[in-house]
Amino acid sequence: MKSICVFCGSSDKVDSIYLDAAREMGSVIADSGCQLVYGAGSTGLMGAVAEAVLTGGGEVIGVMPEIFNTPSLSKPEITRYEVVADMHTRKARMHALSDAFIALPGGFGTLDELLETITWAQIGLHAKPIGLLNTGGYYDGLIEFFHKIEEKGFTYEGHNGIYRHAADPAKLLESMNGYLPPEALSKWVDR
Repeated sequence: MKSICVFCGSSDKVDSIYLDAAREMGSVIADSGCQLVYGAGSTGLMGAVAEAVLTGGGEVIGVMPEIFNTPSLSKPEITRYEVVADMHTRKARMHALSDAFIALPGGFGTLDELLETITWAQIGLHAKPIGLLNTGGYYDGLIEFFHKIEEKGFTYEGHNGIYRHAADPAKLLESMNGYLPPEALSKWVDR
């Protein structure tokens, strides 16, 4: 992994535990020698993770849709700042630039990005590692729901191996290294 895309919340009105975890994730990314790819925001966890990567001497690529390219939301003082037409183009560009994906806590936008990334892996459009930083058990309910989806037969057994999860940023990154897609993924396309 040379570049890691981080999906995360942009709200400033969150508990400091999440901002601290974003900073720690940014430090771990910088220490690993990886480049950060993210949504180019300056607020919330987005701003925290980017600032930590920069402080740690790492490179940051931000991809900002025109609708949010405003002084109060954007962070153009990063290694590379790209402005694209819309949200769909932003997601496609971030995917193209990244070798791996990590979802930090966030809202609907973060879930949209995460679920699209998981779906694309499920149908074979990519074989890149995906991780959930489960700070304070933030993703416990979602992980439980993912297992219910499998239990009820809406995914094949083993599809929950598409993603990794951990509460500690360094352990999450370590578990994502050497990722191989689950063998059961071929059932989705070849049935």
